[in-house]
Amino acid sequence: MGHFSELVENLRAFTPQERRNIAIYITGIMIYKFGLEAFNGSIIALATNRYDYEAIQSGTPSRTFERVGLLTGLNQAFQCFGSILIGPLVKRYPTKNVLSCAILIFGVCSALLLIIDAATGGTFMPASYRDNPRKNEWPYYGKYNTDAIIPVYCVSGIVYGMVELIRRVIPRDIVGGHVQKLKKMDSLVHIFYEISGTAGAFVTGLVIIPQLGNNMSFIVTPICFALAAFAWFFISELDFRRAQAQTQKQKHNNNNNKTSYFRAACSGLFLFAESVWVGARILFTSRKFVWLVPGYSVALYAHRYLENNIAPQIARRYLGNSAWAQIMVGGSNLGELLGAFSVLLFTNAVQTPMPWLRLDALMLLIVWYVPFWYPPAGDVGQAWIVAATLCPVAYGWASGDVSLAAYIQASLARIESQNKNVSALGAVMAFLYSFYIVTYAVAGTLLGRYLDGVYNKSGGTNGGEVRSGLLFTAGVQMSIISVLVFASTFVPRGAFAFNPKLISDEVLDDDDHIEIEEQRPRPDDGNRDRGDDGFKKSQSYCGSEDGSEPRVEKRIAEML
Repeated sequence: MGHFSELVENLRAFTPQERRNIAIYITGIMIYKFGLEAFNGSIIALATNRYDYEAIQSGTPSRTFERVGLLTGLNQAFQCFGSILIGPLVKRYPTKNVLSCAILIFGVCSALLLIIDAATGGTFMPASYRDNPRKNEWPYYGKYNTDAIIPVYCVSGIVYGMVELIRRVIPRDIVGGHVQKLKKMDSLVHIFYEISGTAGAFVTGLVIIPQLGNNMSFIVTPICFALAAFAWFFISELDFRRAQAQTQKQKHNNNNNKTSYFRAACSGLFLFAESVWVGARILFTSRKFVWLVPGYSVALYAHRYLENNIAPQIARRYLGNSAWAQIMVGGSNLGELLGAFSVLLFTNAVQTPMPWLRLDALMLLIVWYVPFWYPPAGDVGQAWIVAATLCPVAYGWASGDVSLAAYIQASLARIESQNKNVSALGAVMAFLYSFYIVTYAVAGTLLGRYLDGVYNKSGGTNGGEVRSGLLFTAGVQMSIISVLVFASTFVPRGAFAFNPKLISDEVLDDDDHIEIEEQRPRPDDGNRDRGDDGFKKSQSYCGSEDGSEPRVEKRIAEML
């Protein structure tokens, strides 16, 4: 019970205002995650079925997983673009308002495919198909070119990226830069996030898609996003400052210094490119940080490839039902939930990310059973077996990801960047995320094309299989990644211990040298230089001392 009593004490570390904001934030994020699982799961299943259906109807070779890989890769690339566009808005408006508006727009974008499908003759799944599913027959789909899903999913990715960036900025606004507080909040949020994600994946795969059809199953998504926006609107404004000083400065300059949104967005694009370059220089010229490339980016790629590529391939090619990929994703989400909870539970016992990353590397080897597995098609119980095997894999990744995210924020926030335009933290995160995006977009498309070739050569719709391909895309690929991630954990100084207390001889359990800490009241500060809300008037996270320059815009890629 010692760890559970410690857990209760950890929760008491937050102030009443922090606890209130965390509670509202978690409520909104759970609703958001449920709708997101319904949307992403349905789109992948819909694209998989439609591309197979088109190949059958036209008598052409299948290109299903090449296109699905391209679809998911482009979506994530556009998420990166969306995160850049959001910077100028954060400068002008409270973060929680920007977040609420962004998710409302995301809800509208998610409804586009529903409208397109209905306008071209699509309907809900007929009752006769619910009771007696037909193999490779979906006449209730709308009559449009399946490639139309790609631009719609890309537009959704832009708004998705906006939401994802803002929801990663808010935690540090709420609790500051203390690494233990960040780990506690990140873990707590991740726990509830994955509870909702697990429920959303299971409900989507077992209830919504079988009842409505995957062309209409994400009808719940706009509703969930609207409810999440409503909940997040009640978060307090944190450290946002109305730009009175900015207004005075603009009057002083006779409005010559006004910056349009377009110009600010272009500036954001330039800063992002500059951040990628600066981040690469920081990472590859320091033993202290170079291990983050395999430890963070490559590990993230492996996790996304398992969920977005291997799970749909097993569901469609092994079991014959693409909707069951969501059952597998549900098992993965459950593993993430347990991993995040473990980090929260052992936050003081395991003080560095190294043990968790090593566990992540070892768990990746579980997927070796996939190429040698021969399940009976049409048996939903086999999907649950895959879900059970993905659970420990995701457990290792989530525990490493949560712990590593807190480490990156805390350690890099202490480094003064030599570049006046970008922070070290923002630059490193820009490079790490860009590396992951490029790797996923290229590998997902090429490996999907390779698997389609294996499927077509072995017979295609007349008994084709992909096991020989999965031997390389699942078994060999994940083994290589496992070795890279495991080896990377021994690169920093002091990391050879099984459970190192420090790495690179750096203490991260204080707020020294962290900009965000300047916003937060200290007991010995009194009311000096503070506004009515108790926060310092200077050095806001969202704006500089005079309110004229946004710090967030200089950190465009922070925690993408």
